[in-house]
Amino acid sequence: MSNLFSNFQENFPDDLDGQFLITSKGRKVSYLELKDASARIANCLLESGASPGDRVTVQVEKSVESIFLYLACLRSGLVYHPLNTAYKSSELSFFIENAEPAIVVCSTEKIDTFKSIVSKEGIKAFLTLDSDGSGTLMQKAASLSCDSEVIECKGSETAALLYSSGTTGQPKGIVLSHDNLLKNGETLVRTWGLTSSDQLLHMLPIYHVHGLFVGLNTILLSGAKMIWCESFNDEEAIEYLPHCSVMMGVPTYYTRLLENSKLGKECCLNMRLFISGSAPLLRETFNNFQQKTGHTILERYGMTETGMNTSNPLNGERRAGTVGLPLSGVTVRVVDEFDEDMATDETGDIQVKGPNVFSGYWRMPDKTAEDFTQDGFFNTGDKGTIDSDGYVSIVGREKDMIITGGLNVYPKEVELIIDDTYGVEESAVVGVADSDFGEAVIAVIVSDGSILNEDKIISICKDQLANFKVPKRIYFVKDLPRNAMGKIQKNLLRERFKTESN
Repeated sequence: MSNLFSNFQENFPDDLDGQFLITSKGRKVSYLELKDASARIANCLLESGASPGDRVTVQVEKSVESIFLYLACLRSGLVYHPLNTAYKSSELSFFIENAEPAIVVCSTEKIDTFKSIVSKEGIKAFLTLDSDGSGTLMQKAASLSCDSEVIECKGSETAALLYSSGTTGQPKGIVLSHDNLLKNGETLVRTWGLTSSDQLLHMLPIYHVHGLFVGLNTILLSGAKMIWCESFNDEEAIEYLPHCSVMMGVPTYYTRLLENSKLGKECCLNMRLFISGSAPLLRETFNNFQQKTGHTILERYGMTETGMNTSNPLNGERRAGTVGLPLSGVTVRVVDEFDEDMATDETGDIQVKGPNVFSGYWRMPDKTAEDFTQDGFFNTGDKGTIDSDGYVSIVGREKDMIITGGLNVYPKEVELIIDDTYGVEESAVVGVADSDFGEAVIAVIVSDGSILNEDKIISICKDQLANFKVPKRIYFVKDLPRNAMGKIQKNLLRERFKTESN
């Protein structure tokens, strides 16, 4: 049973008529509907010309049908390639060229955009799927059989391809196998004690590892249920918490819940676990949530390349400011520049090794070799410590990546857009602390005296970048601080503008 879908199916409840999810609009979906609908879509994808190993590029809004599509790709041996719904035309063109999908599935409003940037050579079909479940994908699948063979494959074969923007501005394709996703999902089910009696409040996006592989996969591997919401809303969350036992979210979700006067112990009586990830959780948020609800948030640490690496314990001390202990089967170490182990509590580079770790970057063997050590550890790019009890703490990032609202922003990608603007001599994009999003993106610009202003720069960025990457503030300076080697000292910019941006 190397195919991830086969393992999901093994954990479906005996009574397939049992509830898999209920949406915020009251739609109920059974495990039987999940099984049959994914089979019909699998048949649709194969009849449209896709073959096992082909990529299916997906840019759609969160919906029940988007789950069916994900599972259809898995059971067909196709590679699921999700894209953030906020990506614009200039961003999409690279992903399509690099991934070379056989099929593109997008919203109706995006179909012309995709057709304009994609060479039809190699694309077998353009299909649409809208947030209400309508579109050509479901229309074509409706008349097809709900019998579909689950394609047998090796655990090492690719199940999903996700992209993480590179610090040089070129995104990297992250190849995740069926085994990577299965082993990590099974470990999380055990670590967090998930069972068929659990009900998850799912408010996360599913183009991201957190909502897709942590949230959805763990539910499918435990035969549990979900309340399925299109996005996070603090009022909805408080309404649904009494009916749930588990919630997964980014720190922004918890800060917004704390701002709602309705949050308290009463609405959390049936909850057994709040999990936070994708960005650092502030101690203040950790402590305030505990005081207000009586629940201690469980923080964990992962990344696209590895899935989850560490977690605070289900039973045991959950320490504020730490991301917990290495998961079973995962080795985490902190090393110096020569890959030698650092002493307890000393800061160094975090490296990980385990069945959760991806095999390499899509068509980038040199970059893959660069990011793995001789003994098979992956260099995460994060700086951290391990204390005497084995708890891991993240103290910073070797690279300049910004995490805003749980989403990764690589400064170089934004800087390339700004630097290409007439009148801009150079720019530096950094993240500064933000009480809502964890970090806010800001840009510091040196101009040649042309008439440039904050609104104009932001407008240019909005035209070419997903909204979460667009700087929230723009600052104009005479020059950027540099060290003796001429490198821009972004730490000084973060320090200088940290209070002005809040």
